[in-house]
Amino acid sequence: MQEPTFLILTSLAAGPQHGYGIMTDVAQISAGRVRLRAGTLYAALDRLSTDRLLEVDREEIVETRLRRYYRLTPAGRARLAAETARLRANVAVAAQRLRLADN
Repeated sequence: MQEPTFLILTSLAAGPQHGYGIMTDVAQISAGRVRLRAGTLYAALDRLSTDRLLEVDREEIVETRLRRYYRLTPAGRARLAAETARLRANVAVAAQRLRLADN
């Protein structure tokens, strides 16, 4: 899984958010390393929706503009959990090897 996808799913794990909220949350989660542009974000949201990892939670009009909120599906939550477990396992191996190399 690409890091931006992981961060988008992580952002939505806290609850439904609209696009701008996801963009700012991803920047915060990544300490500013990942900054999504609108085109990149909405292409990713469309792909993740097609893959049934997220869905539209609700829509509202704010100052004449449509604001669409997205949420994780159960499949999206399971995929994020699996990716988190995979990353943890990789980190554990890397940390162990670094400790061995330091001795």
